[in-house]
Amino acid sequence: MTGLLDSLYPWIKAIHIMAVIAWMAGLFYLPRLFVYHAERATVGSELDQTFQIMEERLLRVIMNPAMIVAWIAGLLMIGLGAFDWGAGWSWVKLLSVFVMTGAHGWMSARRKEFVAGANMRSGRTYRVFNEVPTVLMVFIVVAVVVRPF
Repeated sequence: MTGLLDSLYPWIKAIHIMAVIAWMAGLFYLPRLFVYHAERATVGSELDQTFQIMEERLLRVIMNPAMIVAWIAGLLMIGLGAFDWGAGWSWVKLLSVFVMTGAHGWMSARRKEFVAGANMRSGRTYRVFNEVPTVLMVFIVVAVVVRPF
């Protein structure tokens, strides 16, 4: 079985990269939707309902599946030896991925608040949070490509 997985490694890596791109697109876009939702829509309005549909579809149709595929492909690559247990860059990437997953969960919880009409955060909060995935992406890419430690 390992021989088959070894031969599929380039495909697993390609799938991982594609899933990460889709996941990141959602992580960049969802907080942006939250900014406009918080600033422009009143609870129960047609605009509120439109934002809720957009946010739910982005999360459920793109972000959740992309995150799951990225994790599965990443774990397969770790199982095939892609993780250097003695190198700092591997741990920075892994920690950043865990934080990224936490950010995903935080956004999912915020969406539920909008659905309940209970959002108490300002557009500014979501603008600031919009930078979190960007910073994490920089850490991950530098860790994996440059391997500074």
